[in-house]
Amino acid sequence: MVLIVGLGNPGREYRDTRHNVGFMVADELARRQALSFGAAPSQVPDTLVAKAFGSPQVLLAKPLTYMNRSGDAVAALVRYYGIDPAGILVVVDEVALPFGKIRARARGSAGGHNGLKSIVERIGTTEFPRLRLGVARGDVRRNLADHVLAGFEAEERAGLEEFIARAADAAQMFAVGGIGPVMDRYNPDATDPEL
Repeated sequence: MVLIVGLGNPGREYRDTRHNVGFMVADELARRQALSFGAAPSQVPDTLVAKAFGSPQVLLAKPLTYMNRSGDAVAALVRYYGIDPAGILVVVDEVALPFGKIRARARGSAGGHNGLKSIVERIGTTEFPRLRLGVARGDVRRNLADHVLAGFEAEERAGLEEFIARAADAAQMFAVGGIGPVMDRYNPDATDPEL
């Protein structure tokens, strides 16, 4: 089984923010498969899941633990379904990438992202794939938390639907062929191995 986890924060006030692009991708994947999110099994609290589909089976998940505790949900999913960390794709926002850029990694540090940090701490490894979605840093004088919890600028909103669709395409590619083909196709020319 492949697990695709979109990270974000629950609640209407966070729905259309940069921090929730992971949720947006999970929602797009569910839409494409005509799936609905529902409560996970009781052993996996505070998590929405969409029924597995395809071959291999794919499970979509959205932790409702808030970003900084995403690892609680991911660790519970890994235990309950017996998923190998290499079979997890975590979809997450990335301020170090320009808006609309995608970077896939097979493993690596949290890179300063609290959602990834929580997952690393709770599952005990950095050996899981992640799909980082560029939301840009914005004005460096602005508090970073305020930036990621804010809505998109008008020019970003104009390209958001296409950006989320490309990220969903990348996640589907991972489900079928693993992280290698995704890295080959979607990674921008970049020299920072941590992104």
